[in-house]
Amino acid sequence: MTEYENILVERDGDTVTVTMNRPARRNALSRAHLADLLAAFREIGASDATGVILAANGPVFSAGHDFADVYDHEHTEVRSLLLLCTELMQAIQAVPQVVIARVHALATAAGAQLVASCDLAIAADTAGIAAPGGKGGWFCHTPMVAIARNVGRKRAMEIALTGDVVDAVTAAQWGLFNAAVPESDLEKATQDLLDRATRGSRASKGLGKQALYAQLDRPERDAYTYAVEVMAAASQTPGAREGMASFLEKRHPVWPD
Repeated sequence: MTEYENILVERDGDTVTVTMNRPARRNALSRAHLADLLAAFREIGASDATGVILAANGPVFSAGHDFADVYDHEHTEVRSLLLLCTELMQAIQAVPQVVIARVHALATAAGAQLVASCDLAIAADTAGIAAPGGKGGWFCHTPMVAIARNVGRKRAMEIALTGDVVDAVTAAQWGLFNAAVPESDLEKATQDLLDRATRGSRASKGLGKQALYAQLDRPERDAYTYAVEVMAAASQTPGAREGMASFLEKRHPVWPD
């Protein structure tokens, strides 16, 4: 895998681990850091890996945008930074691999947006998540796009308006994490969920993930119209044929991909 300045990328079998590695800056998402993450996810997306773990080094998972890239910068520069961040969030959901965040510590603002944009997330029970702009001077408009799509409206408003840290156990109950576990169990719990989420045909999984995101924010009637067409077409793929054949023949499947 390519080497990057702000992140570490390691592959072990079918899993790639992307580790944010700016601990001295609390893994703040500078322009360069965002660019590294985007390039890494694009590279991974084009590979034959099946799963991605997004992790971080240091005392904070990610403190969000690096204010050094925002303060005293022109509107066009800040807009460009936010568009780059949005591009990263959308790339995470566009890649065919299952992406799981392994959150060992606090994730705030765009760092919380990063967690909410991953397909899955496991947190240490000592971690937390927040959109602190609500109690400051720069509201978390873009982070709340992802956060609000993980929780109900009233909870989204509470997160956004108070800016308070939501502890990991509560955040799991609200839908921002799949589970909150003791920190000593974090790596194992993350890998266990990823292993279960990457079973089956790779091609089917990739198409299924992308189609699920595509229908989530559509009205129900439109979502069904879209899903019917995708599922009918997918029934003709080698993975679907093998899955059905192995079921009918009462044998273990041999995935073609």
